[in-house]
Order: sequence, then C-alpha cells, then structure tokens
Amino acid sequence: MSWVGGKKALRDEVLARFPPKYFRYAEVFGGAGWVLFNKPYGLYDTGGFEIFNDMNSNLVNLYQCVRDQPEPLIRELEYTLNSREDFNRIRRDLVHKTNLPDIKRAALYYQLIKQSYGSGLKSFGAVPHSMWASFPMIHLASERLQRVVIENRDFEALIKTYDRPDTFFYLDPPYFSTENYYKGVNFGREDHARLAGVLEGIEGLFLLSYNDCQEIVDLYSRPGITIESLSRLNNLMQRYDGGCEFAELLIANYDMSASAKQYEQIVLFDDSDITRTQQERKIIYHG
Repeated sequence: MSWVGGKKALRDEVLARFPPKYFRYAEVFGGAGWVLFNKPYGLYDTGGFEIFNDMNSNLVNLYQCVRDQPEPLIRELEYTLNSREDFNRIRRDLVHKTNLPDIKRAALYYQLIKQSYGSGLKSFGAVPHSMWASFPMIHLASERLQRVVIENRDFEALIKTYDRPDTFFYLDPPYFSTENYYKGVNFGREDHARLAGVLEGIEGLFLLSYNDCQEIVDLYSRPGITIESLSRLNNLMQRYDGGCEFAELLIANYDMSASAKQYEQIVLFDDSDITRTQQERKIIYHG
C-alpha cells in the first residue's frame, strides 16, 4: 500500500496492520494512548477486554482518575495557571511530594503535560492554552476507558499474565539509544533484548513499533517474524528542519497485510508531536 493524499499519522499505519480478529487487546507501553483511543471497540461484542499498561506511575494514576473520577479531576484543574513559575513548582512537587492525593497528583501531572513544550514534561511551552478546552476530551476519555484494565507493571510480567492464543499485544517501547529521553521510565539496552526474548515465546500475536536501527533488525530477524520499514516526519522537527525524515520499523509475528477499520479520534493530550509517515511499505525481513 502506498502513501497517498497527504501526510498520514503513524497511528493510522499501525491500526491498518492490526490483525482482523483477537479477543484480548493489551497495550504494553501505553504512553499517551494514541493507539488505544483510536482502535476498534469490536472485541467487547465477543466478551473480550482491553489492557492499558505503563511503567510511569504518574501517568497510570492520571488514567485511573480520568476513568473513575473525571469530575473531581476537572474541578482540580479548573483554575490552574499557565505560568512558568507554576510549571517549575509542579515539576518539583511531583518529584518530592510522594504522598499527594490521587486527584491532586493527577491534576498536577496533566497540567505538566499540557503546558510543557511538545508534551515532553521537561520545559515550559510558553504558549497560550485554555485548560477548560480539555474538559470535554476528559469526559470522552473517561467514557472510553470504562472497560479498560489499567496496569502499572513491568512489560515481562504484563505479557506473561495476559498471554493467550487469542491475545493481541501492541508495543511501542522506548526507542533504541533514546532510552534516557523517557522521563520516569527505567529502560536500558538489556531490556530491548529481554523484550525480544519474551515476545519470541508468546502464544498470542504482537505488533511492535521501533526506530529503524540494525540492532533491532538483528534482534527480531528470526522465523515467523516480518519487519517492515516506513519513513516518518515529526511535526516538532519540521519547525526547524523542513523535510527531515526518520526511519521507523513495524515488526509482527503475523501477516500485516490485512487492514482494519478506522474510528473517531480521541486526543487526551496535544497531538503536535504525532509522527507522520510517507512513502511505500517496504518489507526488509520476512522469516
């Protein structure tokens, strides 16, 4: 399938490669939930369920509060300040004040995400932003998460708990050689090899997205695996280096040629840094 008609979000490319049938869905490195909030709901019709997992406890707490207590969360966010001083205070509080109530911690973390540059949590974005504009999306996200199991576990434990022949895992781990970029996540180079080892022995299906590098290709070049390469554009990078492209890998233990129906988008966080893709599908390994 070639890229046609403008830039297409990487999440759409991922969804287009979902298997046509599965009973359980597990998003192992959930992050901002770009895939979960756009995937089909159909497994509920067969009694299946979804799992969202992330090792960042602040993020998991936020999702739990969005799902279970959206109104108290919105009240906590209602009169937040969009200021550098407040932003820096929040960063300190989340590190040093470990006994904050769940709703307070969730509101602070959400404010940090919304007011940071590119949702990266590291620096103040310094742009006008209405927190109230996010409240309808919090309600939509709360509704969408009602039947989602939210976990805060190591990927190996998570996969072993939910692995069945009818389970489908989507994984978007920290990219190779960029592990230090992911705040609050301890994921070293040995974990990339551990992840490959865990996935090699599973009963279910998996789809994995990675940056394109030889180390990852070598880890997954084995029987039963297909590795596909895509080029991508990042909106943040385009501001400074127009036309800058990066190579992305999609890795699966099933045939990725079947397409899946697309659904209405929910964006709990800003989408300014969503990766865009172009060019044609390129299979670089088929085991």
